Amino acid sequence: MTFPFLSVITFTPLAAAVLILLIPAERKTEVRVTALAAGVFAILLSLYVYFGYDQAAGGYQFVERYDWVPQLGISYYVGADGLNLPLVLLTAIVMLTGVLISWGVDDRPREFFAFLFLLATGVFGVFVAVDLFHLFFFYEIAVFPMYLLIAIWGWVKTREYAAMKLTLYLFIGSVIALVGALMMFVAVRNFTGENTFDMLAMSAAEQAGAFDFNLVLNNPFTGTPWLASSFQKVVFPFVFFGFAVLGGIFPFHNWSPDGHVAAPTAVSMFHAGVLMKLGAFAALRVGVMLLPEGARFHAPWIVLLTLVNVVYGSFIAMTQQDLKYMIGFSSVSHMGLVAMAFMTINRIGYTGAGLQMFSHGVMTALFFACVGMIYDRAHTRQMPELGGMARKMPWVAVAFIIGGFTSMGMPSLSGFVAELPIFLGVWRARALDVAGLPGWLASLAQQPWYFPAIAVISAVSIVVTAAYVLRAVQRVFFGELPHEFEHHVGDVTVLDKTALVVLCATMIILGLYPAIMAPLIETAVGPVMALLGVQ
Repeated sequence: MTFPFLSVITFTPLAAAVLILLIPAERKTEVRVTALAAGVFAILLSLYVYFGYDQAAGGYQFVERYDWVPQLGISYYVGADGLNLPLVLLTAIVMLTGVLISWGVDDRPREFFAFLFLLATGVFGVFVAVDLFHLFFFYEIAVFPMYLLIAIWGWVKTREYAAMKLTLYLFIGSVIALVGALMMFVAVRNFTGENTFDMLAMSAAEQAGAFDFNLVLNNPFTGTPWLASSFQKVVFPFVFFGFAVLGGIFPFHNWSPDGHVAAPTAVSMFHAGVLMKLGAFAALRVGVMLLPEGARFHAPWIVLLTLVNVVYGSFIAMTQQDLKYMIGFSSVSHMGLVAMAFMTINRIGYTGAGLQMFSHGVMTALFFACVGMIYDRAHTRQMPELGGMARKMPWVAVAFIIGGFTSMGMPSLSGFVAELPIFLGVWRARALDVAGLPGWLASLAQQPWYFPAIAVISAVSIVVTAAYVLRAVQRVFFGELPHEFEHHVGDVTVLDKTALVVLCATMIILGLYPAIMAPLIETAVGPVMALLGVQ
């Protein structure tokens, strides 16, 4: 029997959380050291699995499968492929750096780290899931601790409002996605005669014709059909948007900036760096891969929503004075690029989406870490009230500038190698199925300039991103240092600097050597293209 690497990675945070809760509350140093040890162990195992993956063989590797509820076809089924391995590594990086950044948490650190690690277990569980029920189970585990972490340790002014808003949005989204998933489960059972939540088996059933029927919804009062359309075309929006709520897709993005602002630093890092990727990943894994006909049909109009994400998010970020709100709306914009890439239905766009999820995760974790360090010392995030911080916190200034250059797609950093394939993918995209779309949209989507125009318009966000990032750098780190900060604002700790170096180095390495990740992602993109019927 092979060593269960994925299970150990998944449950290391949970085991650490239990161990931390057994430590007496007054022994805070032991709590922090235990959390750090768990973070180091998780990242070492994640690196081993990442570099141990056989790209020539492809497919799912490090597979583990155990019957959970066999009567319903539910199993504990995990595996690693080119799509989830970068995200597993991303989670481990954010987990470790989040612990380093949170070393100074003095208000019940035992409970703080326990909930943070429960969140990490949920995230790992979703990324490695091959069983659909397993994915939903860990998805809910990942959402639940966010409420407590924000409501208890968040920003006093908005924490209760933001925690409730975030939780309601995400739970409603997950319920909508669950409806679609159960409809797929029933369709597969009716076609094969067996109960299964195995996503590989469900995909095989889809290819064999399990979803090739019309779904008819009747008016309960008259008995006449309300809706009669292909099963996949009807169900896809439920699944895709149910998960994409967590990915921040327009118009269901409103919870995200409030959640970013109210959350404590490490939780903001998890929220923007990992949780938003959780929604995008699940939308791809369950929506696009299990309902490819639905993805091809809905792509022409969903890409318009993602265009709003990209452009609107960047312009709203430009208007913000609060650093956290600026980064929060910036995340909405950048995650719009991921959803836009999914709607390209081509290989280069999907490769860019995989790179963008990893790059954006590291970049936003770095941004929120920097803002947290500033706020802990200056007790404000308002840009007009700051200035000259480079004199007091040079490491933070350099790190924020590197993150800013990554955000605006500067060559030699990870943002460039991620965003360029997305824009190329959008430019090359074409509508694959317009039958049934409104006439004006069907006609528009078939025009040869439709997707190139979307690529050009979305590129406006690059200019706007450069504007608000450079404005923030100038206002916060340069100019005159306010007199009230002269004596009580100091430099960051060695642990803070370590976290900044890890995050910056990751973006630089990927930017200079994209071959460390791009070929890995491409091994999983090929099978997705086959499911979508694209050469």
